[in-house]
Amino acid sequence: MTTHPFDLSTIDRSWEECLQKGLSQLDPLYLKSLSHSNEWLPGPQKIFNAFSLPLNKVKYVLFGESPYPRAASANGYAFWDANVKELWSSTGMSKPVNRATSLRNILKMLLIAEGLLDPTDTGQEAIAKIDKTSLIQTNDAFFTHLLQQGFLLLNTTPVLQSGPPQKDARAWSPFMSQLLTCLLEYRPKTKLILLGRIASAIEALLPSSHTEKMYAEHPYNLSFVTNPHVLNFFRPLHLLRS
Repeated sequence: MTTHPFDLSTIDRSWEECLQKGLSQLDPLYLKSLSHSNEWLPGPQKIFNAFSLPLNKVKYVLFGESPYPRAASANGYAFWDANVKELWSSTGMSKPVNRATSLRNILKMLLIAEGLLDPTDTGQEAIAKIDKTSLIQTNDAFFTHLLQQGFLLLNTTPVLQSGPPQKDARAWSPFMSQLLTCLLEYRPKTKLILLGRIASAIEALLPSSHTEKMYAEHPYNLSFVTNPHVLNFFRPLHLLRS
């Protein structure tokens, strides 16, 4: 059994074998350094929160880069800023959403996919005019809906420290490789959503036979909002409908 500093009480038990196999690939010295530090995010209690989704419910893996650099925001789920509450305001999107570039662009894309927003006018004024009574209202409800739809919200690098992020990315690469191998053995039809630079990192870890993938730019880029491949993928899922 691998000695590690992480709390596994939040995971669904169906992940235990896959996670233990992945953890066995981590450098013991690296694990020791994490166990002697409380300066990394999201912390040992939250690091594996994404695995609360049962393995047999996974349909998609939405890859994030690494945890948010703020303790109030980092919760162990990719893209889920725990510090954002309301999605909308009387002027369009709420101020916290407007400051969260990736989340803002994801929501704009989904509004376009629903046919509620003109792709040529995605400003606050246009969003303010949308009738949102049938839409999800809070950030927690939105990401809970993603989980219910089978999205595993996985950060490619689960740990963020104050040093160079490349060090943690390299340290977790063997874990991620083993984890994805294990996941795809159980759920071979899982679709992987590979965004921006994350795509190349993940691509190198995948079995060459796995073809269920969608590539796109990172949501940080404005072009993500109107990318036709992205819109076609998300349109049937109606992720903003309450």
